Amino acid sequence: MLGHRFPAALRLPRCLLLRRRRGIIARRGLSVMAGGEAAEGPLGGFFEYMERLRNYERSGLPRGAGTDSDDGFDLGRMRRLLRRLGDPHTHFPAVHIAGTKGKGSTAAFLSNIMRAQGYNVGCYSSPHLLTIRERISVGNDGGPVPVRLLSDLFDEAKEAIDEAIESENGSLTHFEVFTALSFLLFSQENVDIAIIEAGLGGARDATNVIRSTELAASVITTVGREHLVALGGSLQSIAIAKSGIIKQGRPVVIGGPFAADIEQIIRDRAFLTQSPVISACDPGMKSFTKCINWDNGKPYQRCYINIKISNDVPLCIEMHDINLQLLGHHQRQNAVTAACAALCLRSQGWDISDASIQAGLEETQLFGRSQFLTAEEASVLGFDGASTVLIDGAHTEESAKALSGVIKTVRPEGPLALVVGMASDKEHLAFAEQLLSGQTPDVVLLTEASIAGGTSRAMPASSLKEVWIAAARDHGIECVDIGGISAGAKTPEHIGDLVGSPSSSSGRKPMVIGCQDEGAPFSSNLIIAASQLLESRGGAPPGLICVTGSLHLVGAVLQQLGRH
Repeated sequence: MLGHRFPAALRLPRCLLLRRRRGIIARRGLSVMAGGEAAEGPLGGFFEYMERLRNYERSGLPRGAGTDSDDGFDLGRMRRLLRRLGDPHTHFPAVHIAGTKGKGSTAAFLSNIMRAQGYNVGCYSSPHLLTIRERISVGNDGGPVPVRLLSDLFDEAKEAIDEAIESENGSLTHFEVFTALSFLLFSQENVDIAIIEAGLGGARDATNVIRSTELAASVITTVGREHLVALGGSLQSIAIAKSGIIKQGRPVVIGGPFAADIEQIIRDRAFLTQSPVISACDPGMKSFTKCINWDNGKPYQRCYINIKISNDVPLCIEMHDINLQLLGHHQRQNAVTAACAALCLRSQGWDISDASIQAGLEETQLFGRSQFLTAEEASVLGFDGASTVLIDGAHTEESAKALSGVIKTVRPEGPLALVVGMASDKEHLAFAEQLLSGQTPDVVLLTEASIAGGTSRAMPASSLKEVWIAAARDHGIECVDIGGISAGAKTPEHIGDLVGSPSSSSGRKPMVIGCQDEGAPFSSNLIIAASQLLESRGGAPPGLICVTGSLHLVGAVLQQLGRH
C-alpha cells in the first residue's frame, strides 16, 4: 500500500507526542550553502525524468489554461494519477491557498504557526529559487525536502507514474507529477496538516483536487493582473478562477483589500457553496507598523495587530509588539491573513495558542522577498559593501508598488540603483512605472533573466531598456542611455563623465540607464557595475542597489552566492 485511507475522525486535530524539541521554529526557505540541483547527485535520474515532461513554467501557459472551461487544464488526469498512487491527497487535512500575490508568504506564515504549536506540517509551494526541493517541506524544521527522502519517494512511485503517463498519452505535466509526489510524501510522512499553495489560478490548478471532506479552510490572498491570457483576460475572470478553490461548507479566508466587484465574485461563490467568509479587511481588524528596526544588518518591522471578529466564525487575538522579518504593509497584511486562517483552524478545534501565532509570524522569512544581503554575503559576490544590496522577486505592478514602499520606508534617501530582469509575459511598462513613481533611481541596469532554466520566456535586456526609457519619459524623468555594459568591466571614463554631469535644464543629474550585453547571462558582476555607476555620480554613500523583476533572477543571485 502506498498510503492508508484518511479516517474521517482525524479531520480534526489529534494530540501529538512532540518528537522534536519545542521552541525551535522553522523558517520556510533555505540556506544558500545548500547549493542548487547540481549538488544533488542521488536525484540525477529524477531531474532527467522531470525534464522530459511538459513544463509550462519554462514555455509559457496556453490561453485559458487556468479557466474552468474547455480550454482549462484537465483535472481528470490529475485525479487518475493520484488514484494510481493510492489517493494520497485524501489522507490528511489541508489548507488551500490561492492568490495573485501573497500566497507564498501566507503559506509560509501559516506553516510556521502550526510548527510553532508542534504539529507535523507539510507545505507545498512554487516556484523555487535554487532547487526544486524547496517546493516541498515536511516535518518540524521547514527546510527543503531531503535529497534521499525525495529520491526514495520517486523510486517507489516511478512505475505508477510511468503507467499514468502512458495512459494519458504523455500529456501529464511537470507540475502535475511533482504535485502528486508532494501529496504522496505528505501521506507517507503522516503530516498533521498540509498547507498547499495553488500554482495557477485555482479552479483548474493541479492542486485543486482537495475535497471538501479534507479541506480545513481555503484562503484567497489577492486578485491582480497576472497570467491574464491563461486566466480569461480580466480581473473578473481571474477572481472566478481563484474562487474555484472554495469548497462546499468549508470556510474561506480572504486577504485583500479587493475592489468591490472582485470581492463580490468571491462572496457569491462562497454563498453558493454555503462557505463562511472571514475577511482580513474586516472592520474588526486593526494593524499598523510602529517602526523599522535593524538587527545584524537586516531590517524588521515592529507591528501592532488586533483581530476581533464576531461574525459567523468568531476570531480574536491582539499582538502589541510583533517583529516581522518580512517587510512592507503588504507583508503585514499577509501576516494578518495567516493569523485569521490559524484562528479559523482554532475555531474548528485545533490547538493553537496566541503565543504560537506570534512566534510563527515572527520567525518567518522568505529568501528573495525584501532580502537584504549581509556585508559578508555581499563580499562573497565581490561587492565592496559601499552600498547595501536588496534582492526582491517582485514581477507585477502590485508587487513593484509594494517594493517601492519598502524602499521608501527602509531607505528614504540616498543613491538608488535598480538591476532588473523579467519574463517576457509580464506587464513591463506598468512594473517600471510603479518603481519610477517612488524614489527616482539614479541608475537602472537591465539584464536577461533565465526562466525555469531556459531563455524562451526571457525578455531581452535591450527590449526591457526601451520600456524603461519610455516609462521615464512618461514620468518626465530625464535619462541618459549608456548602451550595453559588459558585466565586470570597469565603467569607461567617458561614461563616468557623462553620468556625473547635471542636466542643463533641471540641474539634477539624469537617470543612467543601460543594459547587459545582448545574450549574456546574468552575472553578479552587474551589481558591481551598478555600484561603479553610483560612485561615478558622486553623492553621499551608502547607496542601495536593488535586484528585482523575477524570482528566477533573484535565484540566480543566490545561486552565485551558494557557489562560493
